[in-house]
Amino acid sequence: MTTASKRALVTGGSGGIGSAICRRLAADGYSVIVHANGNLDKAQVVVADIAALGGQAQAVAFDVTDAPATAAALEALLEDGPIQVLVNNAGIHDDAVFPGMQLAQWQRVLDVSLNGFFHVTQPLTMPMIRTRWGRIITITSVAAVAGNRGQVNYSAAKGALHAATKSLALEVASRGITVNAVAPGIIDTAMTQDAFSKDVIDRMVPMKRAGTAEEVADLVGFLASERSAYISGQVISINGGMI
Repeated sequence: MTTASKRALVTGGSGGIGSAICRRLAADGYSVIVHANGNLDKAQVVVADIAALGGQAQAVAFDVTDAPATAAALEALLEDGPIQVLVNNAGIHDDAVFPGMQLAQWQRVLDVSLNGFFHVTQPLTMPMIRTRWGRIITITSVAAVAGNRGQVNYSAAKGALHAATKSLALEVASRGITVNAVAPGIIDTAMTQDAFSKDVIDRMVPMKRAGTAEEVADLVGFLASERSAYISGQVISINGGMI
């Protein structure tokens, strides 16, 4: 099966890192499904950018925390064939020091990252298995590897995804499917531009700069390719030497 015949779904594909991943996968020849939570217009901008460069893409919107809505959206997508590359990129953070953290903050962050992973990945696994080829890549965080003050909820959610990645990799390895996690550090996106000053980055990152969304996308592109066939069950950090 050629790359051109494979379909890729990127959840949270309208955001900074997600859109870079969508563009990279499209450039590599995949037909990309750009997911947004509610703002379909943002996803359609990414689709238009991909189309302008000669790639194939479509936009879709659903809430990954809503199991029935996600199942219905995926069922409709699967009518056109299996999705063989899945990038679980959807996630939020709602930071607070743990003694002051509200229950809603804990639940919502875990709901999007962890329950969202299940709601999207589980329905796509069996169709992927039937093709005996697949790539499941989950975007996590350096916070899941090293922890971070004010992000107990976020670290817990992303750390659980590391464990899920390793277990799922064992289940599907014999079917030609790899399962990996990518754990970025400080990446220069609209979400982080106001969060980290130059002085803070110089102090935290040995390379003394933030990473780019394109650098994360390059790693995801490799993990989605044929060349990564013997890499599975891994958590791969991309953080400029932070840890």
